[in-house]
Amino acid sequence: MRGLSIPLLVSAAVTRASALPSDQPSRRATISWDDAYAKATTALAKLSLSDKVGIVTGTGWQAGNCVGNTKAASSIGYPSLCLQDGPLGVRYINGATSFAAGIHAASTWDIDLIRERGTFLGQEAKQLGIHVQLGPVAGPMGKIPTGGRNWEGFGADPYLVGIAMRETIQGMQEAGVQACAKHYIGNEQEKNRESMSSAIPDRIMHELYLWPFADSVQAGVASVMCSYNKINGTYACENGGIINKLLKDELGFKGYVMSDWNAQHTTTGSANGGLDMTMPGSDFNNPKGNILWGAALQSAVSSGQVQQSRVDDMVKRTLAAWYLVGQDKGYPTATFNSWKIGNYNVGGNHKDNVRKMARDGIVLLKNIGNVLPLKKPKSIAVIGSDSIVAPKGANACVDRGCNDGTLAVGWGSGAIEFPYLIAPLDAIKTQAQKDGTTITTSTNDNAQQGASAAQNAEVAIVHINSDSGEGYITVEGNAGDRKDLNPWHNGNDLVKAVAAVNKKTIVVIHSVGPLILEPYIDNPNVVAVVWAGLPGQESGNGLVDILYGAASPSGKLPYTIAKQPSDYGTAVTSGDDASWDLFIDYRRFDKNNITPRFEFGFGLSYTSFTYDALTVTGAPTAGPAVGAKAPGGPADLFETVATVTAKITNSGGVAGAEVPQLYIGYPASANAPPKQLRGFNKLNLAVGASGTATFKLRRRDLSVWEGGRWVVPSGEFGVFVGASSRDVRLTGKITV
Repeated sequence: MRGLSIPLLVSAAVTRASALPSDQPSRRATISWDDAYAKATTALAKLSLSDKVGIVTGTGWQAGNCVGNTKAASSIGYPSLCLQDGPLGVRYINGATSFAAGIHAASTWDIDLIRERGTFLGQEAKQLGIHVQLGPVAGPMGKIPTGGRNWEGFGADPYLVGIAMRETIQGMQEAGVQACAKHYIGNEQEKNRESMSSAIPDRIMHELYLWPFADSVQAGVASVMCSYNKINGTYACENGGIINKLLKDELGFKGYVMSDWNAQHTTTGSANGGLDMTMPGSDFNNPKGNILWGAALQSAVSSGQVQQSRVDDMVKRTLAAWYLVGQDKGYPTATFNSWKIGNYNVGGNHKDNVRKMARDGIVLLKNIGNVLPLKKPKSIAVIGSDSIVAPKGANACVDRGCNDGTLAVGWGSGAIEFPYLIAPLDAIKTQAQKDGTTITTSTNDNAQQGASAAQNAEVAIVHINSDSGEGYITVEGNAGDRKDLNPWHNGNDLVKAVAAVNKKTIVVIHSVGPLILEPYIDNPNVVAVVWAGLPGQESGNGLVDILYGAASPSGKLPYTIAKQPSDYGTAVTSGDDASWDLFIDYRRFDKNNITPRFEFGFGLSYTSFTYDALTVTGAPTAGPAVGAKAPGGPADLFETVATVTAKITNSGGVAGAEVPQLYIGYPASANAPPKQLRGFNKLNLAVGASGTATFKLRRRDLSVWEGGRWVVPSGEFGVFVGASSRDVRLTGKITV
């Protein structure tokens, strides 16, 4: 969518698995879809055609108090539906929590924290009377490393994104708010997003881009938002191939499909193509611009261009989602006004989740001589504009559309107002006061001034960043997508200038995605590099928890950091995009034997872990999935067919958390990437303690899309368990 211009780690060993749908009972809805549909069918009989059209047509841009509203239907007690951004908090509200961005949540690899984040997102939305919260984000998935909205999603791997989508959706909907999985589908860049076509082959669609939406449907997601772009020449929001055939038929999606804001282009084409709700109901002209449904949809029904049964289906899907999460019983009314931002304190204790995510999503990339954690240094120099809150205030720029001060979120409709923002320098000062440490600062990005501040300090901490966002805002020449993979504000020169005068230079990076680190990564005076991501309002506190060792770093990269941009093999295109294959991110690096600077899944710790005792039990039968149609695909796709376990021991000197990862290599006949993520755990381990990583492989995890169905190929599957996609510690096999 577009818009207006902590404590120590636990001392006992705890195993947290990447639990799969077959492992736990569903807690995703107040009632079942079948029961919700029964209620919706009863309600439908009481509605006039005008009522029905009002339920599926937005009232128009800025014509309601939310970013999207529909008409109420008093005959069934149905309210004006309130739809509000966004994926990391409630937009246009003062007092809502600014959670860690999706990409930072993914870098924790912690399903419990991700689930809790989803629950808290839903709780805040419900308190405000929001029926539909516009998130989480499964697309873009990071095909293009400079893509402007990658940070809203969960990384560059469909398995990781799918698990994060499932946990977030179930958390949100358990709290009573409808989740909206977006942007469906193939919207991987901001440039020309409303006109370009994505030519995605069927296998690539299924194995990469549709994969996390299947997880979303399997999790019971109430709604899906179709994207701005075309798919194979037809706009996503009237593309029957992706809406009717893939989503509603093949995946068994029972909820409703809404348009992205102003992504609808026709009246009958969108209705017959499977669109169920148009948002915001008009274009962006005020008071009301071009309206393609409303009276136009009623006329299309009267003239026979759209069948009455199609409108009834739209309404039933929309009502069923409302009943599904219990919004027909005592749900609050939305009284806020998006167009006049008011104060609503709905955050509660949710800042605790933000701090834990800020901390546990930090990825330690380099730590020479164990310079970290810091041990009461006599003096520290803190350098760079990214160390402070923007002088004009954290919320000074509309939709966070500037890069002044520390970066904690990207820009666009996915950003929200910070209730407060703890910058790195704020938190470092607090710790330094306790330690008796002297601080010198240079809080601009002037290399000479930074070097001057650093030259006599025991430790120099340089803060740099890289920002991106939605294409309706251009920031410093970046029209949504990033211009390149360099840090902003001459960050490389700032690091090099400081490192030239200080032999203990630590670099802290806040970024929406990968950067090229080659200008300084091998500099011996750059002793540590801390990848601090997009952590939300508790940014500085989470950073200090890691810098000073209140916790050992446990984050892992949710994408690959390359040595040069061309290694990714993808870039923003000026016209239509036909560059779709199976080999994005680490899949490409593995296939082409490209050495990354830091691989997918990489992250250092203050302790060390040993891996042993690999076991592999079970195997699927070769051939296609044959189960009955169910949410997400054939039911047997989600059945556990094999289990892999490994023993992980904390063999170092401090408590810490490790993320063992399972990668699968397919038989040669599958023509698949060399290995693909198919499981992860996060284990908190005391010194000397061991835990068991358990990976339950679903039939889906061992299948390829072949001839219009999911098929397990016969042959030998490689089993790789390790600390990253390249740091494989244990190997085994599954023979089918």
